[in-house]
Amino acid sequence: MKAVYYQGKGQFTVGEGKVIPPQAGEVRLKVAYCGVCGTDLHVAHGAMDARVPTPMVIGHEMSGTVAELGAGVTGFKIGEKVVVRPLDNRGETPADRGFSHICQKLKFIGIDSPGAFQSSWTVPAFTLHKLPEQTDLKLAAFVEPLAVACHDVRLGDIKKGELAVVLGGGPIGMLVALVAKQTGARVVLSEINPFRLELARSIGLEAVDPSKIDFPAWVKEQSGGSGADIVFEVTGAKAVALGMTELLCIRGRIVIVAIYPKPVELNLFHFFWKELQMRGARVYEAADYERAIELISLGALPLEKLITRVEPLEKMPDVCHELHGNPEAMKVLIDCQT
Repeated sequence: MKAVYYQGKGQFTVGEGKVIPPQAGEVRLKVAYCGVCGTDLHVAHGAMDARVPTPMVIGHEMSGTVAELGAGVTGFKIGEKVVVRPLDNRGETPADRGFSHICQKLKFIGIDSPGAFQSSWTVPAFTLHKLPEQTDLKLAAFVEPLAVACHDVRLGDIKKGELAVVLGGGPIGMLVALVAKQTGARVVLSEINPFRLELARSIGLEAVDPSKIDFPAWVKEQSGGSGADIVFEVTGAKAVALGMTELLCIRGRIVIVAIYPKPVELNLFHFFWKELQMRGARVYEAADYERAIELISLGALPLEKLITRVEPLEKMPDVCHELHGNPEAMKVLIDCQT
């Protein structure tokens, strides 16, 4: 069995892994594919060394099959296709009010504990979600990031016929736009990178370069003079956060998808003047995973067009270094059985 180990300070090694027999309440998986995400890139370049223990396997956007069941595990069969919802909430306290995906002592599997860039992975059984038998395991590797988008859209409470603006056309922005479009809303993706603009349009999204036009005026015109009903902020850029309130109608809504590690300036006058609402969105809940699985099973989204390429496990360190700062790659999948 092979595994990729993060060694700290942006360094990886590829070598022999250890098959860990499942204990009571655990399941050992044969990992098929694992996507490289933005968090993996932050780890790869040393930005999370204070949090990530070393040496350790990272990765969490996975698909695979059940290889071995620990004592007491029911409801799963050997060979069944599954994905992992990589949240370990066993440290949850009463102060967390039952929101297990944002509890105070939440551990993210693949960051705080070993992850999926290995051919065999042992995890708690409560993290598993079953996949329909016909599911393509390459596409199933999108379940985790797609669940993020499903959570964002659900919290946004979008209604059919509304105008939604998605700020940022990276992997999560694309998925948010695709999921939002499923609601029957009109969705406009705002992105300045030519490659991402072209890709968005090729998968049926309406995409606009805000640097080429007066974007707030354009949004107002498109909405009959009122403004967008909802904005999803996915860029993490200070200037975008400052300007997003310009896009909204009276009582418009903002969902903050991007991570802002430091405080940024907002136009609070618009919150007062237009009675705006803003809410954060962190990871996902079980219902969002099930919705993501449903969308993939139905073939509702053109996810195959978001796969930049597939690489073998030993190439994962090279992929991390290559993807850093590269806007022309969307989703690289790692084949963990090659």
